Amino acid sequence: MHHMTLAEIARGLADKKFSSVELTQTLLARIAQLDPQINSFISLTQDLALSQAKAADERRANGESGALLGAPIAHKDLFCTQGIRTSCGSKMLDNFKAPYDATVVAKLAAAGAVTLGKTNMDEFAMGSANESSWYGAVKNPWNLEHVPGGSSGGSAAAVAARLLPAATATDTGGSIRQPAAFTNLTGLKPTYGRVSRWGMIAYASSLDQGGPLARTAEDCAILLQGMAGFDPNDSTSIDEPVPDYSAGLSGSLQGLRIGVPKEYFSAGLDPRIAELIHNSIKELEKLGAVIKEISLPNMQHAIPAYYVIAPAEASSNLSRFDGVRFGYRCENPENLEDLYKRSRGEGFGSEVQRRIMVGAYALSAGYYDAYYLKAQKIRRLVKNDFMSAFNEVDIILGPTTPNPAWKLGAKSSDPVAAYLEDVYTITANLAGLPGLSMPAGFVDGLPVGVQLLAPYFQEGRLLNVAHQYQLNTDWHTRPPTGF
Repeated sequence: MHHMTLAEIARGLADKKFSSVELTQTLLARIAQLDPQINSFISLTQDLALSQAKAADERRANGESGALLGAPIAHKDLFCTQGIRTSCGSKMLDNFKAPYDATVVAKLAAAGAVTLGKTNMDEFAMGSANESSWYGAVKNPWNLEHVPGGSSGGSAAAVAARLLPAATATDTGGSIRQPAAFTNLTGLKPTYGRVSRWGMIAYASSLDQGGPLARTAEDCAILLQGMAGFDPNDSTSIDEPVPDYSAGLSGSLQGLRIGVPKEYFSAGLDPRIAELIHNSIKELEKLGAVIKEISLPNMQHAIPAYYVIAPAEASSNLSRFDGVRFGYRCENPENLEDLYKRSRGEGFGSEVQRRIMVGAYALSAGYYDAYYLKAQKIRRLVKNDFMSAFNEVDIILGPTTPNPAWKLGAKSSDPVAAYLEDVYTITANLAGLPGLSMPAGFVDGLPVGVQLLAPYFQEGRLLNVAHQYQLNTDWHTRPPTGF
């Protein structure tokens, strides 16, 4: 059963081939057996999962149906789950049990999804390798010596290892798409505001967005359907109708205009990945798509702008973790200042401390205009580039990452090298656009992803293209050896 997709599980449950309880027990046993190799979970919620599975079976017996009713998933450990540890991968929140459910968690639970546990992640979602977690690094099922990508590496590794069919994740600068590329999955970052951020512990509020990680575009459509929608609790949530994503998967690609930015194919891109991207383009051309070269001239400025804006917002968001109200508190503080300093110094890891310091510096009185304000102006230029491009094309295609997954520890001493791996993904976050990564082949046995970007609220278009591509390729069907 562990090789089944969400869509196959939905059909199996509807046809009474197995129950949600049987499926849940099978996957919990598989997690207990295999997860020690990859460290993809921080917390398992066996009792909750079995009670939800039993309830789902009863709902089906009473005539209810639904693609997610009885389907097992897991949540990235920054989605608040009532009464369950929500750690954000940090010592700071190791003892924190959320008093409420995040909107995403509540919506999926209402749809009947079964929560198997909370997945490992880079501390406070800061990282591209899932090595900064207080609970240890996550390993890539495709090669246990390599990273799975971050910050949603736990969700990606768990789905790739067939421990469960799909998981929630978040994307601030590529944290859904990059791990998807590194682990041979399909991952979707929706339009900013499409999925509620209420109850999602913030890293950078103007960039964060929740989304699905799964093996297929069809499964991402199912999970996104359950996650998306307006939420009055979230001031950045947009009241836009949610289409039937699954119904839109069968559309023809005949005449679809695909833009390929010339800036994507620079010296920084591994030529073997470039070849796989060109192969993907040819496959889409066979399906009727029309390819056009375009330009995104301000892409070169995106990384420095992002790494000013994101840390600036993080320094503000993480100021609440002061050792007073909740979370980690140092022992025997001498006074209030000592409480603040030692609680934060002991509770936060080095990458989080680095970004807080960079952000506080960029927002300081003497440097706000020179750094933060200028970064926001660049952000507008990046958005304008996309708006111009989408006047000419329907989607934009390119690599998800410039290189395959690197070895564990290879970039630990050089954070800037890790930051540069986000060069193709962060622009979508700066502009608030939807983006999807789908499997496109392998380099040295490691998966490679192709990225698709679309205009605002055109997630359905991305899922349609990815689904049609996956009907004609088999990269996404291949499991890692041993899993």
